[in-house]
Amino acid sequence: MATTLTNERVWQEIRDNLFAVLGMVTSQDEARTVGIVYAVRSGKLYIATEKNAWKTRHIAHNPHVSLTIPIVKRIPFIPWVKIPAATITFSGEARILDSADVASDILKALYRGIKMDDELMTDSCVIEVTPVGDFITYGVGMPMMQMRSPEKARGRIAVA
Repeated sequence: MATTLTNERVWQEIRDNLFAVLGMVTSQDEARTVGIVYAVRSGKLYIATEKNAWKTRHIAHNPHVSLTIPIVKRIPFIPWVKIPAATITFSGEARILDSADVASDILKALYRGIKMDDELMTDSCVIEVTPVGDFITYGVGMPMMQMRSPEKARGRIAVA
């Protein structure tokens, strides 16, 4: 069963998940990654963090980032069998926003029930990531058995 990768399918997978690995570059040109949770609105991903976090400093220095979203695969009724995750990877342009400048629905989605008091909001900021170029996928929208063939499992589609 062949599947056709579509832009909407990729965006749906991004919306359906909440964990990603954010890649960035330090001011000393060293690669760094960090696991993050995100929210999606209008073709952009949002990440809450502290204003003095190292990822905030790195992105302020270099706004070119990458994100990889793992999509867990499991076999029903035998979840102990390990299956490699499907993935969506893309490059993006990041910018740092003051929490006060972010729509309240985005903040609620990011903080997921955590009380957003003045102290938290004063120390926090939001990283907005706009995907650019192509989504690079592996195993998105296909049966697990088809993922065994890298040629069939790989995909690429324009972000917009």
